[in-house]
Amino acid sequence: MIKITVKNLGALKKAEFSLGDITIICGENNTGKSYATYALFGFLSNWRKVVNLTLPKAGLDELLGDGIIQIDLQDYLDNLQNILLDAGKEYTKTLPDVFATNPDHFKGTEFSIEVKPNQKTFDQYHKSEIGSEKTQFFQIRKEASSSQVTVTLLAEKDQIGLPRDIIDKVIVDTLRDILFQNLFPNVFIASVERTGTSIFRKELNFARNRLLEELIQSTKDVNPLALFSKDYDNYALPIRKNVEFTRNLESVVKQQSFIAQEHPQVLQEFAQIIGGEYQVTDNDELYYMPDQQQIRLSMDESSSAVRSLLDIGFYLKHIAKLNDLLMVDEPELNLHPENQRRLARLFARLANIGVKVFITTHSDYIIKELNTLLMLNQDKSYLKRIAQEEGYQSEELLSVDKVKAYLAEKRPLELSDDSQKTHYQTLIPAKITSDFGIEITSFDTAINEMNRIQESIVWEED
Repeated sequence: MIKITVKNLGALKKAEFSLGDITIICGENNTGKSYATYALFGFLSNWRKVVNLTLPKAGLDELLGDGIIQIDLQDYLDNLQNILLDAGKEYTKTLPDVFATNPDHFKGTEFSIEVKPNQKTFDQYHKSEIGSEKTQFFQIRKEASSSQVTVTLLAEKDQIGLPRDIIDKVIVDTLRDILFQNLFPNVFIASVERTGTSIFRKELNFARNRLLEELIQSTKDVNPLALFSKDYDNYALPIRKNVEFTRNLESVVKQQSFIAQEHPQVLQEFAQIIGGEYQVTDNDELYYMPDQQQIRLSMDESSSAVRSLLDIGFYLKHIAKLNDLLMVDEPELNLHPENQRRLARLFARLANIGVKVFITTHSDYIIKELNTLLMLNQDKSYLKRIAQEEGYQSEELLSVDKVKAYLAEKRPLELSDDSQKTHYQTLIPAKITSDFGIEITSFDTAINEMNRIQESIVWEED
């Protein structure tokens, strides 16, 4: 379980939300949905930089003296709350870079994260060796289902030649990965700006090549990192990640996800949504190939729906790993209502095979389709009949405990907090039941208002 608490983050004065197998944030425009999404993505992308551990006192001296030390990861778990509290404070300092905006926007911002360890925390076996090409200096080993990590010296102390702080950092980095790899999921995001990166992929690669030429031809002292980042520093981290992913598709397609290996039906469902498949040629050309048509379309020739789902398609086929978190900002972007329904069913499939999904949405179609999946997942004969008649499969049905939903809304503010305002923006947990699904009042209000007006038009007379 992961719970996030934020204060003074964009439109959100204070709010908290937890991750489920499917997490949904709904609300009107400019209510803080994207701020919550980007902040969470930024932390999960950068937790290795902000979560700090320290070796046990005298641990390094013991290793260099005796040649071996035992470290109990349970000691870190016992202090997990303080470790994550410090990590949240450290991460808050990086928010201007995550959002690519003025640091003044985050004065008074607080971000904190809580993680509840589960039985899998110590399940994984680990063995790694650290050294040079010719000599291995250390071995770090942890047996499966054990909290004990053994660090063994493999070379004579005088052969190592590494500063103590480097040795300390390498061991601590490994301990951090072992401890948190089952607590923090790998994260992939499809930002709301994703459509543009597919169209301008050639231009992005051209810009990269131009920068290389500029670096080679320059006679001045040039900082390569500054040169390569100057075109993208003005964009939020999720957008930069989308640009980087789309630009590197030639390398991406050389990999194969666990979904492609173990759940090919998920890819078949996705292919039905886009009505074809994507292709990257040996020359790094990107095409869309419609079903039953002997043509290849470039991205600017393809529909906006094909472009908006491109990142998700390549992620599912080539990148996805078990226990990942897939974040999609406004998945309904450019999709017909029927494809919005299909995408909701695809998300349910992902949640059921072990990929968590996090979405922000304005789509009543997506919510209603998820509601159908929740309502059909009951042991009642007539519901089983309806599911069969309507083509729903058991792999798509959802249990209530897998879903968390939040409404970005205003709530009354206690006068003691701020006498100038009467309400504050927050996230309210939505009611979810197997009988009615997810209750999203803001959608219902708008729909009821439209129905009322149309009924007046149809039935009222002068």
